[in-house]
Amino acid sequence: KAVAWSPHQHGLLASGGGTADRHIRFWNALTGVPLHKIDTGSQVCNLMWSKNVNELVSTHGYSLNQVIVWKYPSMQKIATLTGHTLRVLYLAMSPDGQSIVTGAGDETLRFWNIFPGPRNKSGFHIGPSALTPNGSD
Repeated sequence: KAVAWSPHQHGLLASGGGTADRHIRFWNALTGVPLHKIDTGSQVCNLMWSKNVNELVSTHGYSLNQVIVWKYPSMQKIATLTGHTLRVLYLAMSPDGQSIVTGAGDETLRFWNIFPGPRNKSGFHIGPSALTPNGSD
């Protein structure tokens, strides 16, 4: 089962999971009201929001064993990441929010560079090339 708070919208909660439940559900946690749901086509194992853009990562088990990146609120698929052969059990994000790592029942770890860097005050994404090796200006 999976639960994730949105860092972009106060009180927005995504949930999913259960062996037979293929849905991601969105809730207004302030009122308890369900907002909407989407059928992903396979078991939902993990959910995690990007901290840099309004996108959600879901990992899946039977029968697809994949990772999907969704644009919120349209829930349009941005990317489908394949390579695991069994259920994707674990999901973690890098401290800069640009990469994720997934672990699966096939005893593999996969690293994915999927998100842009954080935005500066002007609204532009800060990528690795904008940073100096020692972190100073």
